[in-house]
Amino acid sequence: MTAQDPSVPVPLLVVRLRDLERIAWREGRAAARSVERRSMRSFVETARRTLRANDVLAHDEESEDFLAALISPTRNTGSVATSTDCRATLARLASAMQLTGGMRVETGWTVAYGIKRRSELARAVETALERGARERERYAFFSTIGHELRTPLTSLRGYLETVLEEDLDAQTARRFLEVARSEALRLGRLVDGMFELSLLDLRAGSAHPESSMLLGAIDAAVEAVTPFAVARSATIHRVPCDDARVVVGADRLVQILINVVENAVKHGREGGQVRVSTVPLDTRYLEVRVDDDGPGVVRGERESIFTLANRGTNARAKGSGLGLAVVGLMLERIGGEADVIDSPLGGAQFRLRLPLRQAQDRLSTGADQERR
Repeated sequence: MTAQDPSVPVPLLVVRLRDLERIAWREGRAAARSVERRSMRSFVETARRTLRANDVLAHDEESEDFLAALISPTRNTGSVATSTDCRATLARLASAMQLTGGMRVETGWTVAYGIKRRSELARAVETALERGARERERYAFFSTIGHELRTPLTSLRGYLETVLEEDLDAQTARRFLEVARSEALRLGRLVDGMFELSLLDLRAGSAHPESSMLLGAIDAAVEAVTPFAVARSATIHRVPCDDARVVVGADRLVQILINVVENAVKHGREGGQVRVSTVPLDTRYLEVRVDDDGPGVVRGERESIFTLANRGTNARAKGSGLGLAVVGLMLERIGGEADVIDSPLGGAQFRLRLPLRQAQDRLSTGADQERR
């Protein structure tokens, strides 16, 4: 790219092919070049439809990066493209390249001034990609907020609509209103603690972690998901078990369980069944198991479904792909774990490994005695 007047801001768009080196290593340089040529052709064709005549395109054959400098003076807003223009253009370029080349891409944009040397351009490219990563993190964060708030809101609306629209006896109506009030209170606590639950906040837990009783959380989760289960003619069966105190706050534990139980109802059979049970593993951990009778999760996707925005191939219902990612994150932060295997019911069995509070207390006591 040619040097620009250092006083003129240049919006710089970057699309980076993530897997080009991997393809070259696995399939050979010729295969990588073929993908690169297809991606470049798609990049140029899309750019011609999207960009202005004076905008500049650039791609170095030794690089995975495709660049576009939006310097055309014919834009409605003047010579500098707006942030919205940059993001919209990037989205179109990236989508076209992914469809044509069949590869994942990273995108980003920045505003550069007077790029004269290759090293300055390299820094601008990295700045653009870092901005893109931050914007994607923020999008994921706010999507997660929406997902987390949607569950109690749906439950709250379901119980209130039932009370208003159905001819219920006084005892049932009161019970439904109490559940609705409980969900409203939980919604308020979720809002208050949203930054603590943020996907961007990965700080270590406090020295004195919260704890809660498991059975009460299971009951609350099952009751919250029951309206959704009724709508699908599904049955949630809770296997009787002993109570236990686990190392996670009550609201967070209820949210973890709701996400998994709701997932089981959503992807299980219409009119099917979901089973919730617990199994003590040893003196340190207890496992909650949620079984469904749906299509299950294919083996190659059993780890990826716990990452952001990833949904299984067999997923039947619509969804954001965030619920299980939130479960995985929450459990990681308390020293727990989540995984999925085949279920005896024919679908998937989600296993949630929870640390027991008494085990944590023993460890803390032992550590204190050693320090003394």
